[in-house]
Amino acid sequence: MRYFKMNGCGNDFVIIDARSRGSLPLSQMQARAIADRQTGLGCDQVIAVERSIRGDAYMRIWNADGGEVDACGNATRCVAWLLMEEGGAATRRIETPVGMLYAQRAGDRMITVDMGSPLLRWEEIPLARAMNTERLDFSIGALEAPGAVNMGNPHVVFFVDDVEATPVERLGPEVERDPLFPQGVNAGFAEVRSGEQIRLRVWERGTGLTKACGTGACAAAVAAHRQGRTGRKVEVLVDGGSLEIEWRAGDDRVLMTGPIELEATGELPAA
Repeated sequence: MRYFKMNGCGNDFVIIDARSRGSLPLSQMQARAIADRQTGLGCDQVIAVERSIRGDAYMRIWNADGGEVDACGNATRCVAWLLMEEGGAATRRIETPVGMLYAQRAGDRMITVDMGSPLLRWEEIPLARAMNTERLDFSIGALEAPGAVNMGNPHVVFFVDDVEATPVERLGPEVERDPLFPQGVNAGFAEVRSGEQIRLRVWERGTGLTKACGTGACAAAVAAHRQGRTGRKVEVLVDGGSLEIEWRAGDDRVLMTGPIELEATGELPAA
């Protein structure tokens, strides 16, 4: 099977085209082996592109620890670009475990993905108990009142004065494993620099600190607007670049626009 090594703002993937065989029965151990940066191909997430009846392809995602998850914004842009290059179309529909995502070209190796509407009720995050998700009754150290958003996977976003001085690699694992989040959580740390710009770092559940997190950028934009910190359209600066996020008022949908990069291609050995 052919694979593509790609990244979106530095968040990197091994994308396996499994459409010729229909689906890819990848075990947790196999996903970990592929993602291992010492002995495998090395990546933040392993992506399988499978056949879809409803869309142009079905996308599955495994984190570096081998756990399968439902959504990844940066990977969606990369898969969409591959499908567009293959067929010459400007739009593509990608089926995922959490529904259909719609992508379109936005420039040279730039893709916009409609990430759908954010889930904001406490049981949709999910949380272990009822709570106002706009400002959670939750703190870690001096950080408190984060926003919680589900963008296909659960996110909690703390707003900080200086994200560069925030010990993300120490705080992230503590937040990820807190009992308030029964499925674990992605922990975002966001510095609002203006009403139109956010600087963000994300500790990803099952992966760790990454150079970018697309769903995390969407979650940060939604959480910031809900707390009155920004408008509905913002630039989100991540370690690997920048993403444009818009949470539309008219239809409640979140649009993410950002770059993709193709690093390498190859063939996986037959199983």
